[in-house]
Amino acid sequence: MTSKISEELLATWNQYAAYFSYAIAVVGLLILVGHYLKLLTTRDFKSRYDYINMHEINLLWYGFLCILIGAALYVNTLGDNITWLWFCVTLFVSGMLAMILGVVVQNVLKFYYPFYIEKRLKKLRFTPRISPDGRKMKLLSEEEEDVYLDEGMQAEEDAFSVDYDVWIDETSGYTKIEKYNGRLHALECPECSYQTLRVDREEVIQPATETEEGELMKYFTCGYCGHKERKSFKIAKTGEGAAAR
Repeated sequence: MTSKISEELLATWNQYAAYFSYAIAVVGLLILVGHYLKLLTTRDFKSRYDYINMHEINLLWYGFLCILIGAALYVNTLGDNITWLWFCVTLFVSGMLAMILGVVVQNVLKFYYPFYIEKRLKKLRFTPRISPDGRKMKLLSEEEEDVYLDEGMQAEEDAFSVDYDVWIDETSGYTKIEKYNGRLHALECPECSYQTLRVDREEVIQPATETEEGELMKYFTCGYCGHKERKSFKIAKTGEGAAAR
């Protein structure tokens, strides 16, 4: 194990390993650049909202992972006139360092980055829309929007499965209805302070009637520390339209 690696074998390794490290690092860079180009070229706020919400964290992770693997591999092409023992140690150490950095990046994207995403999504969702005539549109309140939602849409909102935003151009009457996931994005956990508290399930404790409000219980679980809690929400009387949120 202490004998030197032949110059021919080492040169072959350095050449092809370097090519592969370049290729995989370029793939990572293309993923990151492609992602940001997609953001820049997506003008519609709702489309950008959906794209960020569905893909951003995964694409950032894949991009960084490819770059880390490429960097770790490239480090092992820098040796010259080395022994097998030194080669194996270098390969192991660079692999461990890449793994540690990968875990750090993954945890940042999983537990810290959602705070940043949540702010961006909120801004995108509530930035005034522009009508085809170039005028700023008004976002209707929960009470006002029911006029523009059919019975099925209102039922989805009552069940908290979907949330609809209705924008209207008050001059022309042009309306735009946008559909969002009714379940809240991850909230900040009171125990660990990470934004990883999500709804596990919902239970109607008392159905609403025409004369009395109902009660909905939401059960939350933190994906990081396992903290559990529940919150009670009032459901509007059936004669008042949509449920209270």
